[in-house]
Amino acid sequence: QVQLVESGGGLVQAGGSLRLSCAASGLTFSSYAMGWFRQAPGKEREFVAAINWLRSTTSYSDSLKDRFTITSDNAKNTVYLQMNNLKPEDTAVYYCAANRAYLARSPEEYDYWGQGTQVSVSS
Repeated sequence: QVQLVESGGGLVQAGGSLRLSCAASGLTFSSYAMGWFRQAPGKEREFVAAINWLRSTTSYSDSLKDRFTITSDNAKNTVYLQMNNLKPEDTAVYYCAANRAYLARSPEEYDYWGQGTQVSVSS
């Protein structure tokens, strides 16, 4: 079965950087697209970025595209989210997800989810 495991979260100061990783298993990578979402307490789950697993085409939230970059390493079955110039408002639990469509932006379109990793940005 499909399993997604996020890592790389932590506490950083504003202006710092983090790289999140999502290791995938149990899926045929050519059949899925991968996405990153985030959710802060009391808020809806928010789309961050998505990538086509095979072709590496991408889609980004307009508000984050200048600072965040999604990439994949197909040989390692891993997708990454590079986050630069972090701001306190970026504080959230970050989730990776897989779907059978392509570059989907809605959480409802994703079939599998990781457990999330906490990102906290201090002032």
